[in-house]
Amino acid sequence: MAALVCAIGLLPWLARTDPALTVLRARSAERDPDPGTLRAIRDELGLDDGPLMLLGRWLGGLPHGDAGRSWVSGAEVLPAVAQALGVSLLLMVGALAVAVATAAAVCARTVWLGSRRRLGGRGPGTDCGAGAGGSAGGGAGRTSDTGGAGGAGRIGGTGPAVLAALPEFLVASVLASVVGVRLGWLPALGWYGPRWMVLPSLALGLPAGAVLGRMLDDLLPAAFAEPWARAAAARGIPPGSVARQTVRRCLPGLLPNAGLFVVGLTAGSVAVEQVFDIPGLGRLTLRAALAQDLPVLQTGVLALVLLAAAAGALARLGTRLLIGPALRGGALHTLHRPAASASAPRALPLLYGAALLAVIGLGLPHDPFALDTTARLQPPSATHPFGTDALGRDILARTAHGALTTLGTAVAVSAAALAAGVLLGLLPRLSGPVADTVNAVPPVLAGLLVTGIAGGGPWTPALAVAVVAWSPLAAHTSALLRQERAATHLAATRALGAGPGYLLARVLLPAVLPSVVRHALLRLPGIALSLAALGFLGLGAQPPSPEWGLLLAENQPYAERAPWAVLAPAAVLALLGALAVTAAGGVRLPGPGRLRAGGTGAAGGARARGRGGAGRPSPDTG
Repeated sequence: MAALVCAIGLLPWLARTDPALTVLRARSAERDPDPGTLRAIRDELGLDDGPLMLLGRWLGGLPHGDAGRSWVSGAEVLPAVAQALGVSLLLMVGALAVAVATAAAVCARTVWLGSRRRLGGRGPGTDCGAGAGGSAGGGAGRTSDTGGAGGAGRIGGTGPAVLAALPEFLVASVLASVVGVRLGWLPALGWYGPRWMVLPSLALGLPAGAVLGRMLDDLLPAAFAEPWARAAAARGIPPGSVARQTVRRCLPGLLPNAGLFVVGLTAGSVAVEQVFDIPGLGRLTLRAALAQDLPVLQTGVLALVLLAAAAGALARLGTRLLIGPALRGGALHTLHRPAASASAPRALPLLYGAALLAVIGLGLPHDPFALDTTARLQPPSATHPFGTDALGRDILARTAHGALTTLGTAVAVSAAALAAGVLLGLLPRLSGPVADTVNAVPPVLAGLLVTGIAGGGPWTPALAVAVVAWSPLAAHTSALLRQERAATHLAATRALGAGPGYLLARVLLPAVLPSVVRHALLRLPGIALSLAALGFLGLGAQPPSPEWGLLLAENQPYAERAPWAVLAPAAVLALLGALAVTAAGGVRLPGPGRLRAGGTGAAGGARARGRGGAGRPSPDTG
């Protein structure tokens, strides 16, 4: 947190800009920046004292409740930040309620089928109980009847993937223009009461709930196959009770990411607050960052970081309350679904991939920059299958050419974020506080900081997004790893002589990586939009570049008059989300290693030790 606050205090000097000139333009864009005016601003703000002295004054006033005054408006900073934080927290509560309802809808079919033992497919291992009573080779924590991969392939569908792929600002624009303006059902601008909360809460909560719902749906089938769930069903326990306890069993793996989502709904709601004209903390920090209003920016980010620390602490406390004794006693069952149980559908990814390639192939032969002012905002036709934009450019051509750069960079950033998230997730005590802090930084501010440190260039947006994209994956890895380390089969494997390297490479990582890879694929469309959004803000590619984010942003003002200008690139983005998630359903790694010779289970391990070595122990010791 200290490093982040110091970096923000150095932002104007890192960006090699004159803060006096930036403040003058923020105060009055029409005023002439003559030397006398700039000197007066420097004397007023004390800029000649240097950044360290300014930072020291700001820090010295915090214990006394004084965060200074805004460099732009001259108002006290602390009351303004407190008021904006209250608005953002209220919006966060509404968005969180929508996200929970959306996640519940995504998982409803899995919960209903699992609580009635109707999930198809084979689960991890054989149909035996836990502990010493299991038969040979059917270990503690290796249970059947999960329907894991079979259920995951069918349940949840691609609808949540499409919803998760849509950017918040696009959902907000559609809701504001259609529901708020055209239909008049709800107010579209301002912040005056509960009715003004509905549309922005939907815009923020729907994509977040779709992501959380997919993550929960990924864990549910294996949880329904644990011995206690089968015993409860055999004893006639009502399905509703089994369903509630199964969801409770899966929540610890989601709570760290839920905590990140809570902070992200506050820090990352800049676009939604701009669309609906909401005086929240996200918009306040954005304006302060663009105007280099350091007292407001530092105080706003400090509030976000403290909120992130509180959310992270609550998430860890909730995990301990839910499964604390089992974590300490190593009494959990694994939620890993081995490759043997995978039966993800193969037709859907091929279908979506072929459709995406067809769109790109049809658009590449056309010029994405050709202007035709006589064909402005034309509807889809044989000549222009996706219609034209406000300058008469072919939307299909721009979508296809934008896919080459947008998707290529997004895949590279996603791979880097996945690698960093997994590696840092293996060190939760180090990565946990860092992930909380990084997640609290608004994306625009991250882009400005990276630009100031590394300079501008075509790869600046990629670096800025990669700096923050790893944190949800690291939190997910840490949460799953914490539970997997407490699994009963791990103690058996360790007792057979397995060392730390074997446990990490052959047991822990194969159990954790598939879910994290699926999570990373689910975030691929969002990363593509984040890259393009930073480019639109001047931190990367500039118009008339055909990047997808620029397409959506440029055509957004014409959504009501020419909806195809927005719906066409949004549909291709949703197609990418559907492709990513359906392909992710087939991501599996081989289960923990088994003895290749000498049998399996405890007997095989004993024979291996009898030959003079620990052998290759099986985790499935009955």
